[in-house]
Amino acid sequence: MTPDISLLIVDDHPVVRDGLRGMFENAPGFRVLGEASNGVEALEKTAALDPDVVLMDLRMPGGGGVDAIRELTRRAARAKVLVLTTYDTDSDTLPAIEAGATGYLLKDAPRDELFTAVRAAAEGRTVLSPAVATRLVSAVRAPGNEPLSAREREVLTLVAKGTSNREIARELFISEATVKTHLTHLYAKLGVNDRAAAVATAYRRGILG
Repeated sequence: MTPDISLLIVDDHPVVRDGLRGMFENAPGFRVLGEASNGVEALEKTAALDPDVVLMDLRMPGGGGVDAIRELTRRAARAKVLVLTTYDTDSDTLPAIEAGATGYLLKDAPRDELFTAVRAAAEGRTVLSPAVATRLVSAVRAPGNEPLSAREREVLTLVAKGTSNREIARELFISEATVKTHLTHLYAKLGVNDRAAAVATAYRRGILG
């Protein structure tokens, strides 16, 4: 039996935290470990509770989400960060994803979409709401310093669809080790460290979309 996905809810509005807690506690397969009201508290709670997924708001008094995401990435925290916010501007989405967020959803996302996104984030798969993906596509496009190979583009396109390394290997008839090598090379070319940032940067530069 698959263990429940454990969550930390980070939002400065108590009503929002209560609503999210109730939603997840009444759904099978999830367990809420705790709540935090700002980024600083989120870091403390993440270290203490070790959740699978942190649901992170961005603009919060006393410590914003992007700084917290950046620090969790620096600490190599096990938790995956799924941004859940009302803001979808370029100045919010790109820094959050480049800081290390696994995904980015807006608070008007349907309940089932949120559940699916949390499950995907727990597995390390990139999740972007349609509105955010569209913004990344239309963001200022700048050519990369070194072009991606045709195979690297194929891998990146599959990554953008949330495909796992194993599934990419199967689809392209290559080994998982080869997939990881392609990822390492394209990360270096894009100047990023993970799948979510690679997808965000690729959309921004017009490589995808």
